[in-house]
Amino acid sequence: MPSFVKVASVSEVPAGTGKAVRPNGVSVALFNVDGAFHAVDGVCPHQGGPLGEGILDGAVVSCPLHFWQFDVVKGHAPDFPKRRSRNTA
Repeated sequence: MPSFVKVASVSEVPAGTGKAVRPNGVSVALFNVDGAFHAVDGVCPHQGGPLGEGILDGAVVSCPLHFWQFDVVKGHAPDFPKRRSRNTA
């Protein structure tokens, strides 16, 4: 059975922001979308950028390397729905 690992407190990730975390050495991007928390693979599926360091606009984060956009709620790129990330939550 999976166990829970605390990666941040609620106050560390205000609404409309994200945070890069590494529970057990795994890169995870944690986002607060209007009070709901979402966690996805922390590595951008486009070219490996750190999604947790990107800018969140609604439910879409822009990768800080190449500005590739990724919907953190739906788990895919808005323009490429077949390009999914491993959703960790």
